[in-house]
Amino acid sequence: MTTLSIALVGAGLIGRRHAELLQATDFAQLAAIADPAAEAQVFAKSMGVPCYPSLSALLTGIRPDGILIATPNQHHRADALTAIAAGLPVLIEKPIADTLGAAEEIVAAAARADIPVLIGHHRRHNPLIAQAKARIEAGDLGRLVAAHASFWIYKPDSYFEVAWRRQPGAGPVFINLIHDIDLLRHLCGEIVEVTAIESNAIRANPVEDTAAALLRFANGAIGTITASDTITAPWSWEQTAAENPAYPKTEQTAYMIGGTHGALSIPRLELWRHPGPRGWWEPIEATRDTVLEVDPLIRQLAHFARVIRREELPLVSGAEGLATLRVVEAIKRSAQSRTPIATL
Repeated sequence: MTTLSIALVGAGLIGRRHAELLQATDFAQLAAIADPAAEAQVFAKSMGVPCYPSLSALLTGIRPDGILIATPNQHHRADALTAIAAGLPVLIEKPIADTLGAAEEIVAAAARADIPVLIGHHRRHNPLIAQAKARIEAGDLGRLVAAHASFWIYKPDSYFEVAWRRQPGAGPVFINLIHDIDLLRHLCGEIVEVTAIESNAIRANPVEDTAAALLRFANGAIGTITASDTITAPWSWEQTAAENPAYPKTEQTAYMIGGTHGALSIPRLELWRHPGPRGWWEPIEATRDTVLEVDPLIRQLAHFARVIRREELPLVSGAEGLATLRVVEAIKRSAQSRTPIATL
């Protein structure tokens, strides 16, 4: 099987990680980088690939098998439409775009051209999530009642030296909470209504640093979710799932999902149930599943390669990315209006 060539657009924090992972695989290789920054030229040279100032310029020089977009959110639409127009499958880092209109354009263009679009909600590729979903679908929790997700972490001041991270369109809701919303949709079903509040009281940037939302699921379950990049705490997916070695691992929980017959903590995969009759005075015990720890970004890249070869359909399609973005947009609108917002 021939090795696929994949071009990277955007050599920022996540783009560089994708590039390094690509160079370590045997199913694909990094073909080139598109990024106008001087630092990108230096990074591309270290990777042994050419660097172009834009995706359009790159496509005049080479013809890769696929495009990986890791630019700031505001550039996703233009870069994705350029890749689709060139007939190239594309993997877009989350979110699919910075607005619903832009996301809808991407999905519509891909459908017209029959070009696969994947969205980088990479956590769905983690075996932890596959096992959690299997538990829920097997009925081990009974009927779903409630869910909670936390993203509590402290980002150092140096993170915000990049200007766009301080502006609307960034912030923990779009940058981080969107991953958690996507997993709650994946595990618990569609979210049909949100009520949210947000604050920038700590950093006073034009974008929020803390947010909270109430969620209503189509199946009748309700949920709560909180996100802040100003809290020193161990309760986030990044610090509990051991996906990225850059984060110290804590033996804590990021999500809790509860039903009439049991409750599941994630990523610990502890399933709490009554061994006998259900009741608050009855004994309750936990069993814990173990799964292989693998880097879901590598699994996502391998999946992208199979999608490029038309061997598989996208696990997280453009339409799925759009649905998650609708919920995130509703959270932002609800926080501004202080009213519940329907998402469907």
